[in-house]
Amino acid sequence: MDHSTEGALLTEIVLDIFKLNGLLILEGDQLSKEHGLTSARWKVLGALAPSDTPLTVSDVAKLMGLTRQAIQRLVNEMETLGLLELKANPKHKRAKLLSLTQKGMNSYELMTQKQIPWVNEIAAKFDNGDLQQMQHTLVKLIGLLDIKS
Repeated sequence: MDHSTEGALLTEIVLDIFKLNGLLILEGDQLSKEHGLTSARWKVLGALAPSDTPLTVSDVAKLMGLTRQAIQRLVNEMETLGLLELKANPKHKRAKLLSLTQKGMNSYELMTQKQIPWVNEIAAKFDNGDLQQMQHTLVKLIGLLDIKS
């Protein structure tokens, strides 16, 4: 069986997204390293900070599209570093609720301020309509794939 024209193009796009993901991780690691963070830790902070309700490790894994085990490893490290704390979950004995400490919230705010000029400089190279279309397309692709997980 051969790829359809659209299937071949989507395959190329997926490969480009893989490359983009790697580049974003490298950039995030560079932005965060002087503050003792990594891209992965920064993403966990970013999942927890804006949440209106406490999240579990599984909740964060689902938000980030990663395994629960990968997030658990990060949570263990981040708890040791004093960035977050685990609290009892009244709905589940073993699935603790994650909460940012003041240090974790400060780290998240610091990284947000550091990210703003970086992202604004890149965004200035795009037309607003192109960015909106890109986001729409990525959200649609995520939705199609998220149904299967």
